[in-house]
Amino acid sequence: MLQKRGSPFLNHWVLIGRPYFRKNMEPLAPITCKKFTLRFEKTLIMGILNVTPDSFSDGGRFNTLEAAVAHAKQLVTDGADIIDIGGESTRPGSEPLSEKEELSRVLPLITCLENELNVPLSVDTYKPGVAEACLQAGAHLINDITGLTNPRMQQVVATHDVPVVMMHMLGTPKMMQQNPVYQDVIGEIHTFFQHQIKTAKKAGITQLIIDPGIGFGKTLHHNLHLLKQLEGFTDLGCPLMIGPSRKSFIGTITGLPVNDRLEGTLAAVTIAVQNGANIIRVHDVKQCKRALQVIDAIRSV
Repeated sequence: MLQKRGSPFLNHWVLIGRPYFRKNMEPLAPITCKKFTLRFEKTLIMGILNVTPDSFSDGGRFNTLEAAVAHAKQLVTDGADIIDIGGESTRPGSEPLSEKEELSRVLPLITCLENELNVPLSVDTYKPGVAEACLQAGAHLINDITGLTNPRMQQVVATHDVPVVMMHMLGTPKMMQQNPVYQDVIGEIHTFFQHQIKTAKKAGITQLIIDPGIGFGKTLHHNLHLLKQLEGFTDLGCPLMIGPSRKSFIGTITGLPVNDRLEGTLAAVTIAVQNGANIIRVHDVKQCKRALQVIDAIRSV
């Protein structure tokens, strides 16, 4: 049954007694990424490709163009529906990178991959100048960790008529994990998305994906509540993305290092999809694909 729960920020519906599935609501419309179309009959996988020396999980592994191209192709072979290219680490405590340096990392890769892969290329950036250059070079969508709060980024996305992932983050990467505080984590993030969706539509942007931002200005408690109550965001009518891959909350629970968090990631993915996620952003695409085949089959019954 449904129980209404009050909060100072939002009265939202919480599902009690059984899992929430998107099939009980209006189906999501497909999203067009230039020549590609994303459909949501199944859970989609966004494969992570970081071309950074200092990302928390895979920093330095794909710094050369040859290594990055090979890994991108492997991610697609393993089952990625989207490749997300990042040139700046946004791990907790990280320093911002110059636009010039970020472009030097990502542009050659986009130029090389644009005609090599049969899936859309996403660029993980919050800088309008980087987004503009990458979209001109052949990228198909933008993944903005600052939630499309920059009016210049809104203009870039609207001009190119591409989808954008709007992620919620409390603070900046450098400071976000220094005692983040919410009165109601679900309600406050929901209110943020309501505002940003309205703002984006006023700017002429209609293809929106939302990401509550696991690990971006959230404590362990906040992250667990987000995963458990993701259904609280499905009423917004946007595809819902979640990125739990190898993150520190899994390490806190299991006591395991970054590269030994696959099982914890798959557990988080399972809960996220059960509770309404449409896109999963992960490093371990092959293993996630296999798990999702079973999860989606069970959900379809």
